[in-house]
Amino acid sequence: MKGQVTEDTVVEVAANAVWEVYGSLEFVRLVNQLLSNVIGTVEVVEGDGSAGTILKVTFPPGSAVGVGCNYLKERVTKIDDEKRIRVTEIIEGGFKDVGFDVYRVRSEMREKDDKSSIIRSTIEYEINGDKLADVASQLTTKPIELMAETIGKYLSQIKKD
Repeated sequence: MKGQVTEDTVVEVAANAVWEVYGSLEFVRLVNQLLSNVIGTVEVVEGDGSAGTILKVTFPPGSAVGVGCNYLKERVTKIDDEKRIRVTEIIEGGFKDVGFDVYRVRSEMREKDDKSSIIRSTIEYEINGDKLADVASQLTTKPIELMAETIGKYLSQIKKD
């Protein structure tokens, strides 16, 4: 079974400013600074933020984000500066441990107007077996939506200061 779930998050900052975060390791720094109690801590296992970089996310104790696992590793598979697209794929732990063959997150920054943008977050997945259809039906964009909202608010605030 293949599927996808998409969520658009409007933020009050230009798409280029948001991309400066999402397209670099600044994303890791901000998630650790702003969301470590909810999302967890992110560490760079290898790489410089470009395609091929491997990140390890360790979930906070009792977190619903970890779907019964305490960590995941993901590989950045695409960074497109021109189109402002970042794609990561889980390679170990997390959703792989509960039966997903593929779990990919695509983040795209789109201009809304000169002062705001849309962060389109898409989860693409593949999962085998009818029993696992229930697991797939419970997928949510809430964690990546929370990251988009929080980073957008942070960037909007520092723009005002």
